[in-house]
Amino acid sequence: MNTIITNRHDILILFDVTNGNPNGDPDAGNMPRIDPTSNKGLVSDVCLKRKIRNYVMDFCKDNRFDILVKQGNIINNEITTAITDATETLPNKGKSTDKEKAEAAMKWLCNKFYDVRAFGGVLSTGKDVLQGSAFGQVRGPVQFTFARSLDPITPLDISITRCAVTKPEDEKKERTMGNKHIVPYALYAAKVYVSPVFAERTGFTDDDLNLFFEALQYMFTHDQSAARAEMTVRGIYDFEHVGTQDPNNAEQNKHEARLGCYHAHKLFEGITVGLEQGKTYPESFNDYKDNIVCAWAENNLPKGVVLHLRHEQPVASIRFKP
Repeated sequence: MNTIITNRHDILILFDVTNGNPNGDPDAGNMPRIDPTSNKGLVSDVCLKRKIRNYVMDFCKDNRFDILVKQGNIINNEITTAITDATETLPNKGKSTDKEKAEAAMKWLCNKFYDVRAFGGVLSTGKDVLQGSAFGQVRGPVQFTFARSLDPITPLDISITRCAVTKPEDEKKERTMGNKHIVPYALYAAKVYVSPVFAERTGFTDDDLNLFFEALQYMFTHDQSAARAEMTVRGIYDFEHVGTQDPNNAEQNKHEARLGCYHAHKLFEGITVGLEQGKTYPESFNDYKDNIVCAWAENNLPKGVVLHLRHEQPVASIRFKP
């Protein structure tokens, strides 16, 4: 049954890049994003959400999985359509208030667009009933953090040549020069929080969540380009909160699963990643793979939390056993 999600999820993702630019910074000549205080690489939450949107666009053709933020789309046109169509469905459409129209339009947009339902969005971008309305901004249940590399990165600026020219006046040059910016190798970690509280407001369902995990697993598989030829998801650690009570106490379990049964940051601290002994900087995943340690097991995982290892096939789950 396709119902709105009821359990909180706290998710840790590990992914790596080899000889690629995971997220160029337009304010720095498209160089890979970097934290100047630590020299650790960054990948923005917007970049990661783009990968999810692209996967859903490419592999889900159902109308309910349409994407609002996509290339060539005019968002205000979609919002105008939402207001018009949603107003028609109101029982007193001739006498509807702006507040009723705004609420109906927001729900229409959430129902039609997967990315609004999942990530939320700013809908008050036009001069209509959503401008200045409490329904003009939607907070989605799925929220990404920035990804950060585990160790400092050293971006490289690689010069390249092309045996053709762009303009007729450059014909005598015979070739043109260009640049590529790459990170030789880095392993990144990002966190995702899925809130059932906000899911109730946007209508984010179990089917939506399953699709999100599928997209997360394959978000780089179908995203290769000259700039990102080799990016791989290495780990998806999904902590699902299910409640600490006896199964017969369903109401209390539901309350705890919605609230969360353990602090997310402490759950994440149970997964540690280190470089192989003797290495000062990573050259490949081999320098990390034997030092990714999950301290959680059946005898110490906090009660009320189930850990799903979604990077494994089939997915493995760990739950507390007293």
